Amino acid sequence: MKKQIIFLTVGVLASTLMSGYSQETSLAKMRRVSFTDVEISDKFWKPRQETNRIASIPVNLENLVKAGNIKNFELAAAGARTGFQGPVFMDSDLYKAIEAVSYSLAIHPDPALDKRLDEIISIIAKAQQPDGYLNTYFIVKEPEKRWTNLRDWHELYCAGHLFEAAVAHYQATGKRELLNVAIKYADNIDSVFGPGKRMGYPGHPEIELALVKLYRVTGEKRYFDLAKFFILNRGKKYFAEEHKIPIERYDGSYWQDDVPIFEHRNIKGHAVRAAYLMSGATDVGGELGDEPLLKMINRVWRNTVTRNMYITGGIGPSAHNEGFTEDYDLPNLTAYQETCASVALAQWNHRLALLYGDARYADVYERSLYNGVLAGVSLDGTRFFYVNPLASEGNHHRSPWFGCACCPPNVARTLASLGEYAYAAGDNALYVNLYIQGKVQTKISSGNVGLKVTTDYPWDGKVSLVPIVDKATKFTLYLRKPGWCDDSVVYINNKKVAQPKIERGYFVIEREWRSTDKVELDLAMPVKKVIANPKVKADNGLVAIQRGPLVYCIEACDYDVPIKSIFLPLNSEFTVEKQPLLLGGITVIKGEAQRLPEMDWRNVLYQSIDKPEKVKLTAIPYYSWDNRKAGEMTVWTPTMAPVPAVKGVEALAKVSVSFANDNSQPRGINDGIEPSKSGEQPRYMCHWWPHKGTEEWVQYDWKEPINVEGCKVYWFDDTGRGECRLPQSWKILYLENGEWKPVNNTTTYPVKKDQWCEVRFTPVKTKALRLVVQMQNSWATGAHEWKVIEAEE
Repeated sequence: MKKQIIFLTVGVLASTLMSGYSQETSLAKMRRVSFTDVEISDKFWKPRQETNRIASIPVNLENLVKAGNIKNFELAAAGARTGFQGPVFMDSDLYKAIEAVSYSLAIHPDPALDKRLDEIISIIAKAQQPDGYLNTYFIVKEPEKRWTNLRDWHELYCAGHLFEAAVAHYQATGKRELLNVAIKYADNIDSVFGPGKRMGYPGHPEIELALVKLYRVTGEKRYFDLAKFFILNRGKKYFAEEHKIPIERYDGSYWQDDVPIFEHRNIKGHAVRAAYLMSGATDVGGELGDEPLLKMINRVWRNTVTRNMYITGGIGPSAHNEGFTEDYDLPNLTAYQETCASVALAQWNHRLALLYGDARYADVYERSLYNGVLAGVSLDGTRFFYVNPLASEGNHHRSPWFGCACCPPNVARTLASLGEYAYAAGDNALYVNLYIQGKVQTKISSGNVGLKVTTDYPWDGKVSLVPIVDKATKFTLYLRKPGWCDDSVVYINNKKVAQPKIERGYFVIEREWRSTDKVELDLAMPVKKVIANPKVKADNGLVAIQRGPLVYCIEACDYDVPIKSIFLPLNSEFTVEKQPLLLGGITVIKGEAQRLPEMDWRNVLYQSIDKPEKVKLTAIPYYSWDNRKAGEMTVWTPTMAPVPAVKGVEALAKVSVSFANDNSQPRGINDGIEPSKSGEQPRYMCHWWPHKGTEEWVQYDWKEPINVEGCKVYWFDDTGRGECRLPQSWKILYLENGEWKPVNNTTTYPVKKDQWCEVRFTPVKTKALRLVVQMQNSWATGAHEWKVIEAEE
């Protein structure tokens, strides 16, 4: 089989994305082809849409009842002032679920579900205040605080999701009740904000793109003007004024509020907020033809896809801000890559694809949809990822729901409306962006046209397209040449096209089409080895596997050796094997990997080795991991024998703590992941917040006694964003005959930031150690790692 090594710049083929294109291109302003005009009948997406309809959407509605989202509206409708449940943004999750239900009803009419949706909408309408205002938190819990904290309290964000749900419901059912609610609320917001009124914009962008949708369905230009107001005024550092922060001390990058909107040069801050902001800016910039705004958007887009995007089409590496840190920072085990961020990136690139008629944007959203988005939901549709790492030690799993439940309904609405990503219409042209078996029918200037598509994509690159026309019709067909595809052939009526015209990443075929015509694409789909830009330090010396649009991973349940010991030489060869009964039907990649034999290094400095052991390689699509037996997973594999991880005796200990709230993970203290500075935010963190100023402890227990003569701790400190600081003091206790005793320390207990704090003591033999922490007054404390130093026998 042909061996291929493709150099990747942070997950996207840089040569495909950037070369051959001018930095800015003229506007195509293509029209969306509604998902209602698309019939999906393939073996890949259709089963997932059906699972979404019969499992995920009901699970969403059931959990929204349990969590109190719907009850909050009932309380607001009843005029209650107590009883609100959940965080301030609870309304938004219900709105996203309504959007998903509406899309589903448009394709699969369901009288019972339709009736249930009408009941929910009726409750929402009753909760709306006489002046149009609608946010259950501020109606029920704190009515006196309306619009007093735009940065943090999500009022405009929730309104945006209401507008999106209302537009979806109206377009799906023709019913106006929710649309009328949205119009009334939009009028209320427009009466408060805008030129000559109040300055302000949302801390969490979303309303901007939603106002454009509302404008397009109602024709009311005030809504577009309000979206423009929110976009163009961003960066005036309103939040500094709102929170009485001196300008010289204000850093608004988390909210994309650090510079005027036209001056952004890179993607920054909270990942979902950033991509939603860019989506709204793309809508506004495209409508206006605003050259400076569009120039900024393209600049930020280039920075995103060439320096800040995971190979799986996700964004946002950091847990501490759910977003970005610095260019090329793309860790794998601690990757955040929120599911909502993958959805937001796909939405933004879909808008850019429509605006420019350029296939490189469709390349990005295809990568997101097939990998980062789809991984967000289990194969049975009932469990969800919020965080999507590219490596796991076996302790990261999907959950049935979340306290912050933004991701499950976001995935549901995306899958329900998937057909909208597949096609676009030009003046007298039909664009094919995703190759999905089924049909499309839409209207262009020459009349009603359509296509019948037959393919087994993404498992196979062969695609057949037959025009659906009543009579001979002249129009141009644009077929995306995927960025991952290096070798392709186009046939028209069984004749190979010698040099097909390619424009902006599309095969361009202009002719008079008849229903007897047929176009065939043969998109070569070899297994590719992919390496990252050397500036991505986390991927140095590693290789990933991709076939077609799918990124693959290896999962522990397919191996009888630890996958951390496996390496994949660059000259490895692969075969592909269809397994219709595995994980809903997948194509597995097979090959040969290697590993070093296990060796005993106690009291040994050097050993000889003959040759590595052979290991049968099995790789599965990334989206399908964590659907079988729990275990380790990785997307990136070493190309040479990995250095065995040397973990201390603390890794064998059971961890317990004096106190842990629901976002403290005590197991993080002995996971072996060493920080580079105290301010890093790992995924698993042992801390005692919100306790402050108290004495707390973390304890190690072993099955057998150990000899120990020291400990060292790396303290956590989130100054500038949280309430954890270095401790006032700490000490080590050991267990002897059921009694806790202090060790006889021979050095002091240092308390320092950004370094290991080590203490030595007279050796003791024990089955348990306790790290006792005295926290500073008014501050909590956390620890990245606690290591134990064994005494020599």
